[in-house]
Amino acid sequence: MIAPARAAAFDVLRAVSSGRADLPTALARVRACLPDERDRALAGEIATGTLRWQAAFDHLITAFARRAPARLDAEVLDILRLTAFQLLHLDRIPASAAVHDAVQLARKAGKASAAGLVNAVLRRISRERAHLPLPSRPAVPGTRSSDLSYLSVTLSHPEWLVARWIDRYGFEAAEAWAIFNNSPAALTLRANTLRTSREALAARLAAAGVHTAPARFAPDGLVVGHGNPLLTPLAREGLFLVQDEASQLVALLTAAAPGERVLDGCASPGGKTIAMASRMGDRGRVVATDLRGRRVELLARTVAEAGAKGVSVVRADVTAALPFGCVFDCVLLDAPCSGLGTLRRDPDIRWKRAEADLVPLAATQLAMLDRVATVIKPGGRLVYSTCSSEPDENELVVRDFLLEHPAFRRAPVEAVPPSLKRFLTSQGDFRTFPFRDQLEAFFGAMLVKTKDLR
Repeated sequence: MIAPARAAAFDVLRAVSSGRADLPTALARVRACLPDERDRALAGEIATGTLRWQAAFDHLITAFARRAPARLDAEVLDILRLTAFQLLHLDRIPASAAVHDAVQLARKAGKASAAGLVNAVLRRISRERAHLPLPSRPAVPGTRSSDLSYLSVTLSHPEWLVARWIDRYGFEAAEAWAIFNNSPAALTLRANTLRTSREALAARLAAAGVHTAPARFAPDGLVVGHGNPLLTPLAREGLFLVQDEASQLVALLTAAAPGERVLDGCASPGGKTIAMASRMGDRGRVVATDLRGRRVELLARTVAEAGAKGVSVVRADVTAALPFGCVFDCVLLDAPCSGLGTLRRDPDIRWKRAEADLVPLAATQLAMLDRVATVIKPGGRLVYSTCSSEPDENELVVRDFLLEHPAFRRAPVEAVPPSLKRFLTSQGDFRTFPFRDQLEAFFGAMLVKTKDLR
């Protein structure tokens, strides 16, 4: 019998590789079918780790199978990848058990003719794990081909992306960034301060067997060290939301204050909406919008569970004319983006994005900024943010927006909350860097409307 976690991880990889689902969606589906929490955790670890190290595994498969991955059946390739991850990164799993299940998976997938190949390749990977034919770290970085080969193959990142990082920040920073992305991400919570405090939440979680530590930078953040808060009764009380620490900091960048009118333009699932409502003490009004029906339903559910009375959920398209007047003190546009700043948590994005995607994404982001700018009153703030690492979607979008909208300018440094000043660039933009901050790569720019555009 194939171990349930391995079978589930294979199903996840098939869904992701075939384009039927992204990683979070595929994981949610298989976890719902696994009654044992240990199997759910292991399936997630295998699937996520396999996608992180995919390029390295494909290099080994090419070497040991003597054929390119593209020449293998998709099912066989996923089986080889997920078992290579177990052999090389999960010491607690016996190699014999992992290889046996891989052969059985191949047969179950209707690829019995490939069982011998699967067995031979995996046994060789296991046997030669101490001397694998992967590009070594350059002794003296600076040779373009060697640097890129190491970062893109051994550290398993798209070559076009690490080339950009080297050009902007240098080899050492690019290497540290890739290593960060290949490390498991801890679960991070934000205490819902409409209902509790960070300290009170930590105490209640500890009583439930979940141990946490305060986040380093986000004042309401907790990093889970042991236990699963989502399996405790507290998860149903609206006391916390799962939210990345860098994302929590973006919500602080808005400096939302009691009594203000705030628009959250692309709000679902609602973490930043609730963070802003909490900072406002639920006094004033946050209008949270999204377009797709399921996203709006998720947003409404988050708002209801958090007990945010000062939030209104509206279905609206921020690429079209908005159904609001020029009334908002602050607008947050957390724009849809490539997601390249979140490769640690979402490793499937590495292999779905191409450099050519950045141009159309930036065009859409600029169009969204054009729309939301029309509903900000004179003196109001516009915060543009993404979870992208690339300037094409960040600084260059802001530059183009400011060129087209002379009524807006970058906010003075004094307008930025003091706790965020450490993250400001020389231009005054908010940036978190994995190689510097050990946080996902998020971007934010605060702009101020200086006069009416009419």
